[in-house]
Amino acid sequence: MTRKNAATHHVWSELHTKILDPKITQEIIQGNDMMLSRLTLKAGAQVSRHAHPNEQFTCILEGALEFRMGQDLEHSATVRAGEVLHIPANVPHCAFALEDTIDLDIFTPPREDWLQPGGEDYFRKR
Repeated sequence: MTRKNAATHHVWSELHTKILDPKITQEIIQGNDMMLSRLTLKAGAQVSRHAHPNEQFTCILEGALEFRMGQDLEHSATVRAGEVLHIPANVPHCAFALEDTIDLDIFTPPREDWLQPGGEDYFRKR
């Protein structure tokens, strides 16, 4: 947790890497009011349907993800390197890596579920 009123410097390669799935790894940086998550997904990786009370911006740095969103996952968007997807709070969504991808997700407020053991178990469900 970042201390209020104190700047912090982070180096991705020095952060703890979580293995969420054989094809997905994650590093997290948490501030006071937001969270940044870097996901590395191999082509074919899937993130199962889920929703959360956090607003989300997904910024694709490399590769491409196909998202399905909405109550019945009726909307789709392919997000490629250099593009950003905004997902409002509580909107169900899932994702599929079309190619090897590096994705930065920004959440506000921070994802409390990810700070609990098993909070990211939906990454492992199919």
